[in-house]
Amino acid sequence: MKKRVAILGSTGSIGKQALDVIREFSDKFEVEVLTANNNIELLIKQAQEFVPNTVVIANESKYNELSAALASLPIKVYAGSDAVSQVVEMDTIDIVLAAMVGFSGLIPTINAIKAKKTIALANKETLVVAGELIRNLAIENKTNILPVDSEHSAIFQCLVGEGNNAIEKVYLTASGGPFRGKDSQFLKNVTPEMALKHPNWDMGAKITIDSATLMNKGFEAIEARWLFDLKPEQIDIIVHPQSIVHSLVQFEDGSIKAQMGLPDMKLPIVYALNFPFRFKSGFQRFNFMDYPELSFEKPDLESFKTLSLAFSAMEKGGNMPCILNAANEIAVNAFLKSKIGFLDITDFILKSMDRLSYIKNPSLDELIKTDLETRRYCETLL
Repeated sequence: MKKRVAILGSTGSIGKQALDVIREFSDKFEVEVLTANNNIELLIKQAQEFVPNTVVIANESKYNELSAALASLPIKVYAGSDAVSQVVEMDTIDIVLAAMVGFSGLIPTINAIKAKKTIALANKETLVVAGELIRNLAIENKTNILPVDSEHSAIFQCLVGEGNNAIEKVYLTASGGPFRGKDSQFLKNVTPEMALKHPNWDMGAKITIDSATLMNKGFEAIEARWLFDLKPEQIDIIVHPQSIVHSLVQFEDGSIKAQMGLPDMKLPIVYALNFPFRFKSGFQRFNFMDYPELSFEKPDLESFKTLSLAFSAMEKGGNMPCILNAANEIAVNAFLKSKIGFLDITDFILKSMDRLSYIKNPSLDELIKTDLETRRYCETLL
């Protein structure tokens, strides 16, 4: 039988690539649910092509338009953030691809875990904000969380077959973004247009800016901690401009495993959707002769201070990563609208981490409150 997939955030970068995968492997997968935040035009086209059981638009003002466009098809149509969170509980769903961007992905993922769905996790903010809570819920509900981020998929693939062999260290690779080698003087004058030109990956605007600031790599470090039960000192970041080695795992005997391939998100998507099996695909193959040299270097923590802030938040724990994430979301959005400068993103995060109240063992309600308070504080900074 085909595996029935719910795609949360189907109009985003990961969601669109997941649908590319389902097109290629239409004999293996079928779309059960599609959700989007605001992009109703693309959501309508996706629904008309894949004819899922259910479609949800988070923006309630667009419900009538969506319902009318799909009226001739056997599709249930809902609207609102609550509907997005509830739809993941459907009995007909086999796997939930959590591809929403930001804090909005947290509650739907929690509900999917409680409904004992397998989670293909592309929303890194879920583990950044509530990593310990999510990990405990997954254990309690015996739910698998399969990573979709290329770096975490790489670590996961390196660990398959290793049993209880202890990890000494993991190395998350970073391309360095569009401003690798640039100093703070240069970064003062960076525009959104400049920051959106990633050298290797095709991603959504928010994640692309996070990559340019290196915050994306800080988020991935926090995510790795909870996915693989690591301590902060077991996680290291190395800049690898070619983006061929996606991450590495070092074991206690000193041996290192690496997972390699061209920078194509469809590979980790299909691996997560059909784990533990691999399909023969038509994806482009890596050729060593096209990359005669693979280079590695340390990240510039002086010019890109967000990475240090992320590690600081991870080490302190509690609700501090939640503050980090909320401040970053507001700051990145403001930068994309040219309301603040590129380096102001770091200032927003630093001020928020200094100002907001720290909670050592926050509940879900306290994390939601922390997120809201941080956003309100950042709005006052704007």
